[in-house]
Amino acid sequence: MKQMQIYAFDMNCVGHINHGMWTHPRDTSLHYTDLDYWVDLARTAERGKLDGIFLADIVGVYDVYKSSPAPVIEAGVQIPVNDPLMPISAMAYVTTHLGFGVTVNTTYEPPFLLARRMSTLDHLTKGRIGWNIVTGYLDSAARAMGFEALPEHDARYDAAEEYLEILYKLWEGSWDDEAVLRDKSRAVFADPSKVRAVRHEGQYYTMEAIHLAQPSPQRTPVLFQAGASARGQDFAARHAECVFIAAATPQAARPTVEALRRKAELVGRGADALRVLGLVTVVVGRTQKEAQDKLEDYRRHASVEASLAHYSASTGVDFSRYGLDDPIEQRSTNANQSALGAITREPGTLRQIIDQMVLGSRIKPIVGSAEQVADRLAAWLLDGGVDGFNLARTVAPESLRDFVDLVVPVLQERGLFKADYAEGPLRKKLFGGSGRLPSSHPAAAFRY
Repeated sequence: MKQMQIYAFDMNCVGHINHGMWTHPRDTSLHYTDLDYWVDLARTAERGKLDGIFLADIVGVYDVYKSSPAPVIEAGVQIPVNDPLMPISAMAYVTTHLGFGVTVNTTYEPPFLLARRMSTLDHLTKGRIGWNIVTGYLDSAARAMGFEALPEHDARYDAAEEYLEILYKLWEGSWDDEAVLRDKSRAVFADPSKVRAVRHEGQYYTMEAIHLAQPSPQRTPVLFQAGASARGQDFAARHAECVFIAAATPQAARPTVEALRRKAELVGRGADALRVLGLVTVVVGRTQKEAQDKLEDYRRHASVEASLAHYSASTGVDFSRYGLDDPIEQRSTNANQSALGAITREPGTLRQIIDQMVLGSRIKPIVGSAEQVADRLAAWLLDGGVDGFNLARTVAPESLRDFVDLVVPVLQERGLFKADYAEGPLRKKLFGGSGRLPSSHPAAAFRY
């Protein structure tokens, strides 16, 4: 069986996925504003040979539930939330191999400026940076950025296609590999004949500019994407290298995994061009009883109300309007299409949704001894077809330390997880090769 990839899934805030856990007496996420918090997280992740830390982000407030932001402000549901890029330099400084994935929204971030920021991080991390491409799903974010409303779902992806074309031109084509000379004797830092302006005129963007950063180790960062809608899958098949999905079971994940791989083949990249990562929550103990006791301890702090507020924003459906046994209205919204589809493929009720919220999220945790957890993760690879996992935190930093100390050694003994890091930049660690995007990727077409 193939070796899995594992990322610690986090966010620069108190409450990320499993809501209410920050109230646990052993949780330290209240210190998310301190660099020491992030440095400690990075050291733990690298000690466990994890492939990376993936930082989610949102640029709006969840105000759908009860038509108000008050429930999420009170519960700390991804607000306050700080910039995800800021801690990465410090985390990279105290690690050598750990990769980083960071979320930036294409709808509100000018491509010219993002190109420089990502190149800067690629330099500072020595080629260990990845970018999670999102287009947003919150009307509150649109209003904050001066829009009357959030652009239509598929139109956001159309604009993102053009956005990436600009970035590929800047990252891959503005500077030749031989442009930077650093010749002190002649006082020539770079050869101007090997540096060129990028010109773009399209439906959504117009630009003429030289990329402000010299070529970085990877040039284009590793490309992550998390859209599971039909349009999102098409986008991922063309551009993404790692795709995050959320499914309740391995069997539920497999159709999405197979669809992504088929689409990657159809666009000429090949099924192996994608690494598909499932979202999981793990509660592990030295024995099954210890894990169950820990789960019951955690459950006393889980917030169903906070989870419903989060889910309402994700789907665009105000769940406060429904009684426990009322069928959820099946309708289209402009929010997260995959999250909405999870509850409207079949008639469901609020009670059924709440039943899934064991630890303040919709993802039921994997609970057991290290051996039992390893069995479940292996089943996801075999039955779900995924390549690895995004590991959501519960009680921080306890949950990551438990996973590193208990589960990782078992996975390594079974040959399911690497014993040590490969050398080179993040893309080379994940895919082999030179660390640059392969010729089958659309970015390669923009190399000069």
